[in-house]
Amino acid sequence: MAWEDLYWDINKEIGGLGLKKEFDKQLKKMASQDKHKYKDIRDRWNYAKNKVIDNNSKENKGNGTK
Repeated sequence: MAWEDLYWDINKEIGGLGLKKEFDKQLKKMASQDKHKYKDIRDRWNYAKNKVIDNNSKENKGNGTK
């Protein structure tokens, strides 16, 4: 998969779920963390995407919604 395709797919998925604000916040948080310091952008974006989707899923389960 080309880099552009990955970014497009992540933006589309995150936007469709209404998690763009959380995604951007997660990327900003990761920028100051040593464990993410040497990851390339693709790895950071995938990690942030998975993190916010997982967090959103857990929050919705806790609220009794899907």
